[in-house]
Amino acid sequence: MILISPSFDNNGAIPKKFTCDGGGINPELRIENVPAEAEGLALVLHDPDAPTPGGFTHWVLWNIPPSTTLIKEESVPPRAMEGRNSDGVGYAAPCPPPGHGVHHYEFYLYALDTTLDLPVTAGRAELTDALKGHVLEVAKLSGMYERKKEL
Repeated sequence: MILISPSFDNNGAIPKKFTCDGGGINPELRIENVPAEAEGLALVLHDPDAPTPGGFTHWVLWNIPPSTTLIKEESVPPRAMEGRNSDGVGYAAPCPPPGHGVHHYEFYLYALDTTLDLPVTAGRAELTDALKGHVLEVAKLSGMYERKKEL
């Protein structure tokens, strides 16, 4: 399974448009080679470099139809459920503290052998628990963003 973005290369810089310094919208994501037996997909965007215990989760989605090949900018796939991030619900744009160096933003896409019955209040921890024993394959896309310290 492959997860890519036409907006940035894997391990490349995330354009300002997709951060708190720009439009704050999610980037376009393209999905390829989903296992034929997949019943659903889940997506997590996480910043392990955040200065909070366990990092900062920016986006949590599940029950993405396995036929999905594109998540458009500023959108959620039809029928997908959007859960709680570390700051609310929906996409929380990358926004590292100024002067704290480069942060890595990791998009994890999971192909699952089931759909998930989670409440909309579920976050990364609940999703992680629900994934146990159901993951067929994982794809990862990483991007980086840094906010320079203001003078």
